[in-house]
Amino acid sequence: MSITETEAINIKFENFIHTKENEDLFEKTYRVDKILKSGILTGNEALGMISLNKLSPIVKLKEKDGYCHDVIMLGSNSYLNIANHPKVIEASKKAVEKFGMGMGAVSNYAGICDLHKELEKKIAKFYNCEDAIVFPSGYGTNVGVISALCNSEDIIINDSANHASIYDGCQLSGAQIKVYPHGNMKYLERILDRIPGNISGRLIITDGVFSMDGDIARLDKITELAQKYKCKVMVDDAHGIGIVGKTGRGSAQFYNVQDKIDLNVGMLSKAPGGLGGYCAAKKEIIQYLRLYARTYFFSTAMPASVAGGLIEVFKLFEKDKAGRAELMQKTDYLKKKLLQAGFTLGNTQSAIIPVMIYDEKKLFKLYQELRIQGVYVNIVTYPATRRKECRLRLCVMKDLTYHQLDIAAQLIINKGKEYQII
Repeated sequence: MSITETEAINIKFENFIHTKENEDLFEKTYRVDKILKSGILTGNEALGMISLNKLSPIVKLKEKDGYCHDVIMLGSNSYLNIANHPKVIEASKKAVEKFGMGMGAVSNYAGICDLHKELEKKIAKFYNCEDAIVFPSGYGTNVGVISALCNSEDIIINDSANHASIYDGCQLSGAQIKVYPHGNMKYLERILDRIPGNISGRLIITDGVFSMDGDIARLDKITELAQKYKCKVMVDDAHGIGIVGKTGRGSAQFYNVQDKIDLNVGMLSKAPGGLGGYCAAKKEIIQYLRLYARTYFFSTAMPASVAGGLIEVFKLFEKDKAGRAELMQKTDYLKKKLLQAGFTLGNTQSAIIPVMIYDEKKLFKLYQELRIQGVYVNIVTYPATRRKECRLRLCVMKDLTYHQLDIAAQLIINKGKEYQII
């Protein structure tokens, strides 16, 4: 389908958000559809691929045109592939046989079983906290925790690179929102120093591992400033849990400040390989969240089969036997190859490797051709990052072989040279 030159120039995410003058409510959806059918690369080509086998280093994908092919998987958040661990699968099977597919009620009514409570105890123990609450959705965890605890009398200070769910929770809370440039501790202190004395409800929120950059928040400095300016601290360690820290307990352990974090939030859908999220904290805070977090109170509880499997995951995490060391060895191996080839990888300190492209048109072509030729990676551009900082996002899986990493690296390097990125 042909499109005009003006339409081609305006293929930007933000140009399809708002209803134009004299348009009906759905007209913007037809404009998007026209662009997607035009044949012009937009970065959406791989969205909605269908996996034809369980998650593994080699995944068979079904393209939108029906073409099926194998890809080396460098686009999964299940870094440890722990969802396929025999003990996890067996526990999940037993739970589904006992409790069925779903719980049929919200957690505060009749929606939880002993497995949910055991999982919460495991998480609390893992963080050395008094209690924990498990949400059925990772996104809903941040939205629920923040909007329950904060309101219009409070102030929230965010890192600019925080996850979208954090910002949505902040907006819903009605609190005053301040943002400091990513990782800029001087700017953070400037904000804190200017908070009026009558605002006592103060919360600093940060990702632990930043999902698009792979770097770790300066929790040593953040907790120091929080103490100085009488703030509480919330860390969303979605990409840190099970991965960073001496025994995989996350970003706070990386900086040895575990006892200085007030709200330990994490997602059960990344390294844990399941679904949902959690918050570990003092028992009074968790009790309050059970009553006031709307995404908990008004959501059907997590299936028991997921909770059962996750209990085994945290048993592996507690003993640091989930394969974290092997994962990081393979991540470093791939990073070294890409760095030696001349790619810029940012300041990643985790299993996330951002391969900077800086040119959106090249990014779209590179992304499309890598997938078709057998390497699946994630694409990152606006609104997740600025267009000038667009990139490929690689996530190494523990079960990838060094031979598979060599193949993937060489293809990425070849394409980088072809498009004059390196």
